[in-house]
Amino acid sequence: MRGFSHVDSFTDPPELLLEFRAWQLCPVRGARSAHEVVEMRAQGARFVARLAGIESREGAAKLTGARIEVERAALPDPGERQYYQVDLVGLAVRNVEGVEFGRVDHFIDAPANAVMVVVGERERWVPVTKQHLVKVDRDAGTIVVDWPADF
Repeated sequence: MRGFSHVDSFTDPPELLLEFRAWQLCPVRGARSAHEVVEMRAQGARFVARLAGIESREGAAKLTGARIEVERAALPDPGERQYYQVDLVGLAVRNVEGVEFGRVDHFIDAPANAVMVVVGERERWVPVTKQHLVKVDRDAGTIVVDWPADF
């Protein structure tokens, strides 16, 4: 395919990526760059996209491994009890018994669900599920989880 790149979507649902036409690409090496999506379609479980200014296989190959970002304003509002992971990074986490765990450092997308990596006196991996995520108060900068302190 001439100038097309294979794309993995981490949006939920994956097809949501089709709605975004202005991408910031963050390559493994090099500077972030803005690209307009000229054409994009599903191809099996993945997608293929052609970007403005990328007209050859060699040009597309240079994008291998790049992370796609979109402007925050282009994102839909999350639903009730839904959050963008980036909005939770840095928030203080404690469990329902009041034990302080630390702060959200990053997330890992595991096969069953996302896992919140909380760093404090030690590192804890807390599943991000309705069962375990009790309350998020972004204004107060806190998250309450139903997770044992000794796990």
